[in-house]
Amino acid sequence: MENVQWFVGIDWGPRAHDVCIVDATGRVCEQRQVEHTATALAAFVDAVIARAEGQPERVAVALEVPRGALVELMIERGLAVWAINPKQLDRFRDRFTAAGAKDDRRDAWVLADSVRTDRQAFRRVRLDQPLIIALREWSRMDEDLRGEYGQLTNRLRDLVHRIAPELLTLCPAADEAWFWALWRTADTPAAQARLSERRLTQLLAAHRIRRLTAAEVREVLQRPQVYTAPGVVEAVAGHCQLVLRRLELVWTQRRECERQMARLLDTLEAQAPAAGDQREHRDAAIVRSMPGVGTRVAAAVLAEASQPLADRAYHTARAWFGVAPVTRQSGRRRTVVMRYACNQRLRDAAYHWARGAMCWDPRSRAYYRALRARGLTHGRAFRTVVDRMLRVLFTLLEDGQLFNPHYGHDTSLPVGG
Repeated sequence: MENVQWFVGIDWGPRAHDVCIVDATGRVCEQRQVEHTATALAAFVDAVIARAEGQPERVAVALEVPRGALVELMIERGLAVWAINPKQLDRFRDRFTAAGAKDDRRDAWVLADSVRTDRQAFRRVRLDQPLIIALREWSRMDEDLRGEYGQLTNRLRDLVHRIAPELLTLCPAADEAWFWALWRTADTPAAQARLSERRLTQLLAAHRIRRLTAAEVREVLQRPQVYTAPGVVEAVAGHCQLVLRRLELVWTQRRECERQMARLLDTLEAQAPAAGDQREHRDAAIVRSMPGVGTRVAAAVLAEASQPLADRAYHTARAWFGVAPVTRQSGRRRTVVMRYACNQRLRDAAYHWARGAMCWDPRSRAYYRALRARGLTHGRAFRTVVDRMLRVLFTLLEDGQLFNPHYGHDTSLPVGG
């Protein structure tokens, strides 16, 4: 990047983007707006490359939003694109004005000049392979559906509590398919009380419910009903039926997301190795071999942390996962606190990874107990367990080997931060 002579700052907007171009001396050469249309974006990229005399490697582009059609077009045309965290940009802005003023044209100028003088603070943006992009889309869709699923089950639970609170002893969260089928079969407490034991046996068998018997369910359905004003039961029952339709749809869509993520992960595992790659296993297979990593966690790790995994950047990954602590030191005072600035999707994946690892990996379970015995909180112990698993993962990625739970016999594990 020593031959870069043109620096472009782009302040992203939904309809138009503010652009500033500076030269190697920091002189502003051009400031304008670019409409977010296919023609305008292509013309802008052509103009930038023409300014660099047809050599895109002489241009560095800086922005805050490292995604979208403009970013993909510039990378495809050979321009080097660099991204920066908005909090860092806010600090750079203070070098240009002490008044705290902010406008899009100035932000574009700050971006252009900052990538000229402080490129080490930026992160190079690369395009992921199509399978990773598809996996990221399905993983994020699944996460959105999970939020909708939680909202709908909470709404159903509140509705059931209004007219039949006793039924919640059978399914406290109202989040099981057999419970929904019960309400679809009989939509009021009176109708449910008339269900025969034979019909309940068929319902439980259809959903493979063994923790409850038909007699136990019928005994709950036969209990006295709570008093409600006339018309309340019918109104709430109708509301329940509407919620159930949405809930069953979201549940079906989540299962489809899981199937698609599993299919993409299988395809990534079966991919032919790149030229010169002598490793025995692909990254997807290594990630999936880790204890506690299921389909959803593997999809989140591979999709959201694709760059650190490709670069084998362990320290970057642990910061993105939120397991690397933040140290603050001034004089003789030194404090270590939890990291909040991270990828929230990876933080959620880290929690489920740790939870699964302690169920399936004896070493992780022993490590967690040792950390708790030392006085660490549950959250910090979880983060440290994931930090250890990340160290193991990156070692395996370097060697191209799958996780082996029987490797070594030393159970004494060092305690990390």
